[in-house]
Amino acid sequence: MAPQNFTVYDMIRRNAQVFRDRPAVIHDKTTLTFRQYLEGVDSLAAGLAGLGLAKGERVSILAQNDPSYLLLYGACAKLGLIAYPINWRLTVEEVGRILERAQPRMMAVDAASQALVPGGPGGKQAIPHFYSLGPDPVEGLESLASLMSGPAAAEPAQVGSDDPFAVIVTAAVDVIPRGAVLTHGNLIASNLMSLALMGLNSEDRYLLALPLYHIAGLGNALAVMHGGGTNVVMTRFDAEEAVRLIDTHKVTFITGFAPIFATLLDAADKAGSNMASLRHASGLESPDAVRRLIEKTGACFWSGFGQSETTGFVSLQRLTDKPGAAGKPAPLCVIKLVDDEDNEVPLGEPGEILVRGPTVMKEYYGQPDVTAHNFRGGWHHTGDLGRFDEEGYLFYAGRKPEKELIKPGGENVYPAEVESVIMEMAGVSGVCVFGVIDPQWGEAIKAVVETKPNEGLTKEKVIDHVGGKIARFKRPRWVEFTDSLPRTAAGEVDRAAVKTTWGDKP
Repeated sequence: MAPQNFTVYDMIRRNAQVFRDRPAVIHDKTTLTFRQYLEGVDSLAAGLAGLGLAKGERVSILAQNDPSYLLLYGACAKLGLIAYPINWRLTVEEVGRILERAQPRMMAVDAASQALVPGGPGGKQAIPHFYSLGPDPVEGLESLASLMSGPAAAEPAQVGSDDPFAVIVTAAVDVIPRGAVLTHGNLIASNLMSLALMGLNSEDRYLLALPLYHIAGLGNALAVMHGGGTNVVMTRFDAEEAVRLIDTHKVTFITGFAPIFATLLDAADKAGSNMASLRHASGLESPDAVRRLIEKTGACFWSGFGQSETTGFVSLQRLTDKPGAAGKPAPLCVIKLVDDEDNEVPLGEPGEILVRGPTVMKEYYGQPDVTAHNFRGGWHHTGDLGRFDEEGYLFYAGRKPEKELIKPGGENVYPAEVESVIMEMAGVSGVCVFGVIDPQWGEAIKAVVETKPNEGLTKEKVIDHVGGKIARFKRPRWVEFTDSLPRTAAGEVDRAAVKTTWGDKP
């Protein structure tokens, strides 16, 4: 083991020494100090080792936020296991496809998500070990806490900075969702950038309301923990409860996606709260909600650009630094903009955003060909477009056409996935799915469906069909019909022409 290594478990162990009796995790009526958090991690790691789990094997987690979720992340870090969290908003079929790629040796599920496991826990999936996570029991499963009853004797595995820590599931580009493999070094580098740029420290308290399967939730939780701050855990976001937690625990930092901030502000107004402890906020929200938040709390709102594949942000700024910009490249990130031939574009011209640095993922799990193409030329190709101004600020300019992405409420949806589901419907001869601006969710999904008038398709039938096949957040909010979609000379649907004609909401 090289003396230069520093892992997520090293951070946990160091914090137990430096911040010993300060609160690390608060949830409901439970508080774990940094020392107690390390003890819990060590105890759970011993239990996992007792199951015969070995370095490099995957542990899938399908659950809402809970302190034991954070303990499991820590135990995986100690043993070199790879955490493979799964979005609990998906369907049974989608979860099954993720498990098909992950091939986990163990899975932890909570009571709210157990029905999403194909065949049920211990059923059709060839997963040797199933445990329940969270306060509510799952019939037929032992609790994760049962693994913590023995002595915490497991020795740390030989884990290096370049070893995988977690696989964050991204959108289903090719039916089975891709997984961005993030290393220990990726997370540590991202943590340190957050601490340096935002000024986070041991006095900060983060409202962990975003799910821990999401890079924003996980990344910010670890950054605050690294700085000696406290994670105030919400099982699932509820606006009124969030206001209570912010005021009770003097929360200083929140993140969210539309419409979280809007509903939070409405709840604060109703409760007569100014949420005066807030100092930092970040996320994707409507300009009106951001303005209201700043006016009400005086918090600094941070905006930037990043992906799961880059362990979060690669550019960051205070919103007021350059309105409309995504900030300047972060200290450990190199960004360049290129054309379709990977030639760097002139200053001020739009180009694909390429990134290099220690926060770029290791690979796409189990997809070496996809990884090689994505990393061609020694750069991570984001599929996003941007432009630089004379001061070095990056401005986001959308997605490349072939990598178009829709983000309703912060989730990733690829149009091709929704289109393939709609094309299964009888009477559909073509479809084009794209994103439109939505005041509540930031962006919403619109589908233009090619069909003959006598086929009897309706908006409701299309929406219900999509919702029955894939996650409900992937359903179109807007549906229009036509008997002829514009096509290119090659016979493919002309997406640009469709957006020109149907781009506005009906």
